[in-house]
Amino acid sequence: MGKTTERDARFQFALDLHSGVPVYRQLIDQVRSGAAAGSLTAGDQLPTVRQLAVDLTINPNTVMRAYRELELGGLLETHQGTGTFIANKKPEKNSAERERQLGQMAGEFAARAGAAGFTLEDLIDRLRELLPRPTQRR
Repeated sequence: MGKTTERDARFQFALDLHSGVPVYRQLIDQVRSGAAAGSLTAGDQLPTVRQLAVDLTINPNTVMRAYRELELGGLLETHQGTGTFIANKKPEKNSAERERQLGQMAGEFAARAGAAGFTLEDLIDRLRELLPRPTQRR
């Protein structure tokens, strides 16, 4: 059994094989979410392709595809012989990429909600509840 690092305790990959979202896309989204939430920070090392494939019982090519896309997007840096790390620079996304990503997330989420028996109106109402409420002064 391997030892757990502080990063391992903060960030773990988890797949939902019944979501309809491709596994490589789930990996990409999880790394992006981890970086946005601060559970992955610049310089953090990700598991090797082989190790992550074994841990998640998936094909190594799936992990390679996700890592390659994240590297092309500027979020990851791979150093031959030492591993794959969260990049020091913030990834730059053009507005077309952001729109594509938001559209994909919204479509996937709406499909998952529909499969669970919720209407689009149910989903919109619940999202509205997540909006910050105006704070009242004392």
